[in-house]
Amino acid sequence: MIRSFLRSLVDGPFASQMRRFVIVGAVAAGVQLVLLWALVDSIGLHYLLGAVLAIETTIILSYVLNNAWTFRASRNTGTAEYLVGLLKTNVVRGTAIPIQLGVLFGFVEWGNVPYLLANGIAIVLSGVYRYVLDARWTWG
Repeated sequence: MIRSFLRSLVDGPFASQMRRFVIVGAVAAGVQLVLLWALVDSIGLHYLLGAVLAIETTIILSYVLNNAWTFRASRNTGTAEYLVGLLKTNVVRGTAIPIQLGVLFGFVEWGNVPYLLANGIAIVLSGVYRYVLDARWTWG
């Protein structure tokens, strides 16, 4: 069962879409890590507050890129549809924020992992959750 699921990610009907989602996610993750670093190390914010601000910024970036490229076959067009899609992705990704912050906090506070590395791990762990909900609801 797991093997067939993994194979479908490479050759299945949603493989191309999944690859695009991962690429957009990697770009957004890079932006998020740079923003987090700037907010924490340059401005002096607490890493959890910096993470919330960086996450929200990349939610918007991810929506713009995913709408234009990943989900272009079902993209949200027109002002109202676009804004509703942005609201939907904010709900989806907003519900992932506690997951990401919980993982980030746990790794930093209990695992003594540097906050940037911990945030990268948290992004990956919450990524599948975000893809499933975005694919089915935001652009479904």
